[in-house]
Amino acid sequence: MKARIAVLMGGRSLERSVSLMSGRRVARALKERDYDVITLDVDETLVPTLLSEKPALVYIALHGKDGEDGTIQELLQLMNIPYTGPGPLASIIGFNKVLSKELFMANGIPAPRYYTLSSSTVEDMGASTLLPRAWEKLGGPVVVKPSAQGSALGVSIVNRPEDLGDALVSALGYDDRVLIEEYIEGCEVSVSVLGNRKPEALPAVEVVPESGFFDFEARYSAGKTKYFAPARLSDNIAADVRRTALATHELLGCKDLSRTDIIIGEGNVPYVLELNISPGMTETSLLPLAAEAAGLSFADLVEKLVKLSLD
Repeated sequence: MKARIAVLMGGRSLERSVSLMSGRRVARALKERDYDVITLDVDETLVPTLLSEKPALVYIALHGKDGEDGTIQELLQLMNIPYTGPGPLASIIGFNKVLSKELFMANGIPAPRYYTLSSSTVEDMGASTLLPRAWEKLGGPVVVKPSAQGSALGVSIVNRPEDLGDALVSALGYDDRVLIEEYIEGCEVSVSVLGNRKPEALPAVEVVPESGFFDFEARYSAGKTKYFAPARLSDNIAADVRRTALATHELLGCKDLSRTDIIIGEGNVPYVLELNISPGMTETSLLPLAAEAAGLSFADLVEKLVKLSLD
């Protein structure tokens, strides 16, 4: 039997259900490849269990808070246990949309223009009176989203300025900082990157929701979204989005993997929406679809990530 691997899943984030689906699927694939697998639903027993089980590697199948924000990565480094995916710094920056967008734009990576408001500015400083000004500067429609949240939770597309207030309140229910972002119409694609010394971008995956936008339901409900892997792009544009994803991956210092979500806007400009350091591994998740388009089965993909992390 191969190395002992602990698959971490579940936890207490709002993406718990998705994490459980990802983790169970990953565990099955690892068992197929003859790894000694233990599955851990993250709770207060995690640290003593890991110290007792002494895995050679932790596979992080956690999504959202504590799984993608650097928390579990810092803990595992303290315990000196190797793990899959980027380290604490890339995780902290990637999970915080304000930090990551500022870094992207400072380094010439296109990203939608935005303004940010915190719960304290809204509650203690009367910042809600500035919503019409944000609308005027960005033009409508706009996207309102929590700064630190995944799976499009708390995200709204606002088509009328009078609806901004309700969208702001909704987003603040998920995080204490909110982005009001210009809406860019175009083709939405996701580009996954694998590797360390010489990272490689997998084929872009195009997402086309049957209605609305690529929200939580569209992501995880069968039949709610059409996926094209590889994306229906010209060779030049496909190469451009791959270059953008690689630049984003390398800028944040990611190891093993990342997934960059991109909107191809007017003039075929690839605008980066966000970078994900722990992509979903469910039946409808984008990283496995990209891997399949590159000729990797799901088990191949999981084992490749394990070997990258143990290297």
